Amino acid sequence: MSAFDHWTAAWDAGRLRDHAAANLSAFERHPPSRAVAKRAAVACLITEDDAGTPCFVLTRRSSKLSSHKGQWALPGGRLDDGESVVEAALREVEEEVGVTVPEAEVLGRLDDYVTRSGYCIAPVVAWIGRKPDFVLNPAEVQELHLIPLRDLDREDSPQFVTIPESDRPVIRMPIMDNKIHAPTAAVLYQFRDVALHGRETRVAHYEQPVFAWK
Repeated sequence: MSAFDHWTAAWDAGRLRDHAAANLSAFERHPPSRAVAKRAAVACLITEDDAGTPCFVLTRRSSKLSSHKGQWALPGGRLDDGESVVEAALREVEEEVGVTVPEAEVLGRLDDYVTRSGYCIAPVVAWIGRKPDFVLNPAEVQELHLIPLRDLDREDSPQFVTIPESDRPVIRMPIMDNKIHAPTAAVLYQFRDVALHGRETRVAHYEQPVFAWK
C-alpha cells in the first residue's frame, strides 16, 4: 500500500492533516531572492473527491480575464491593502470557488515564488477535509478539478525543459492529460515534496515558459 493509499484509508483519523501540518511546521521558508512590489497569494487546498480520495483543488482561469486567461491555476490573487498573505489566500478561495476556510485550517506556508511578470506569489496550504459544495465564480474560474494527491507522484513528474530564452530549466507537472507549467507547477512540486513527503525542496530557481512571462 502506498503512502497515499494509506492516507485514503485513514482519512477519518485525520492522519493526512497531521502529517502535512507537521511537515510544514518543520519547514524553514526561504525569503525571495529579490523584493517585488506586487504581492499575491495562492491556496493549496486539501480535500477529497466523491470516492473519499485525498485531493487538491486545481482550477482553470476564466477565458474572460484580461491576463493569463484559460491557464491552469490554484485559487488565489493579489493582496488587498492591509491584507496578510493568509487573509488574501482565504478570501480568494471564497471569492473564486465559494468555500469559506477558517484560518485555523491553514497548515502552513511554502516559499514565495517570484514570477517573470513581477509578482511575488505566497503559497498557503489549507485543509478543507470533506468535499464541500463548490460554487464557481464564472468571472474568474472556468473549471474546477479535484486531483488525487497521488497524481503528484506520477513517474513522469516533474518534468524539466530547456528553452533558448533562459539558462534556468522550465518546470512542469503532468496533471490529467495536461502539462501544468510554473508558477503553478513550481508551487505544486514544492507542496508535494514539503507537505506530503517532508523534503526540503526549493523551487525559486525554476523557470516559467515564455507564454507566462507577461
